[in-house]
Amino acid sequence: MHGFAQEGFFEQYMSKDNWYAVPLSVILAVPMYANAAGIVPVVEVFVAKGIPISTAITFMMAVVDLSLPEATLLKKVMTWKLIGIFFRTVAFFIILSGYLFNAIL
Repeated sequence: MHGFAQEGFFEQYMSKDNWYAVPLSVILAVPMYANAAGIVPVVEVFVAKGIPISTAITFMMAVVDLSLPEATLLKKVMTWKLIGIFFRTVAFFIILSGYLFNAIL
């Protein structure tokens, strides 16, 4: 992400004041491909920059669960329609859990 996003982009759009921070974090996570251990340092930097922990965790879940390389891997065993249903369902519940965590924390 270094060099591709403007300075302060994530702090500006993924702050707790923005209602669209959680869905935006899911959308921004889709092109990335990482495992859970590899994304933890990125989430740590997000939290240090002032992004709420719930939004950062939502980003982490979306990176691990929803990625374009994962879709191409799933294409070998599923149709595009099933992959779309899978992505929509998982994205819905990740966004729902992000809003729930924002309300609790």
